[in-house]
Amino acid sequence: MTALSPILQKKFNGTIWRMDIDEVTSALLLEIRNEADRTTSFAAINLPKAHLNFDGYTTHERWLTGMETAHNGVLLLHFFQGESSPVHKGIAAVNVADAAALWSNYSLAFDHLSINGPIMFNTQMLPKKLYVHDIETGKAIRPYNYVIDSELIRQIIVPQYISPQQLPAQLQHIKPANGLIHYIEHNSYRIVSLHTRNSRGLQQELYVLNADSICYEEILMTDIQKLQPEAFVLHKNWLICLKNKTELLVLEL
Repeated sequence: MTALSPILQKKFNGTIWRMDIDEVTSALLLEIRNEADRTTSFAAINLPKAHLNFDGYTTHERWLTGMETAHNGVLLLHFFQGESSPVHKGIAAVNVADAAALWSNYSLAFDHLSINGPIMFNTQMLPKKLYVHDIETGKAIRPYNYVIDSELIRQIIVPQYISPQQLPAQLQHIKPANGLIHYIEHNSYRIVSLHTRNSRGLQQELYVLNADSICYEEILMTDIQKLQPEAFVLHKNWLICLKNKTELLVLEL
């Protein structure tokens, strides 16, 4: 049996609210929200080096901000029009390597990420006009062309569903609490997450199998009352998991 262990394990000061991946650099970006002190912070991880680039980065707006996208070593953040408004307002760009502020523009809004860079528009101009922007400077390059500026597709694999009858033989002794079992095959590995019942409610478990053996297992969440969404995603050879919504686990498969 080949035992696995995380190449990176990090607990953050809040709930990991959102994750994104920079396809160019294979950096993992995290948005962490702490409702107790009303702070939104950001973290960046270099997956190839299993290295934490930075953690706890905040903007001048410590709560009403969020992560827009990441591309080519730059993280784009957005703000909100107000406490009760979901409308995004403004863009701030941060260097993924060291959290250095690169530029900001409070008239721009993000539309989507293309293969040629972010597509944005000026919220002060009507009708709405989309432009390709230089992500490192924020400058408009040219008008958006849907033919050549196709959307960037990230190499992120999400699990599929299998039934309890399709569980690998090594896990057939487990009684899932329901039929929602998440499953991925990658290289020689099979990754499974499922819910089981204990005396206090439900718990979410993760298993990684190689050949005929379980080479990694983890309880990702305990004492939960309702089913949780998928516990992991796969980017290239990195299995990215969340534990108790506050801790990141990365395994290399």
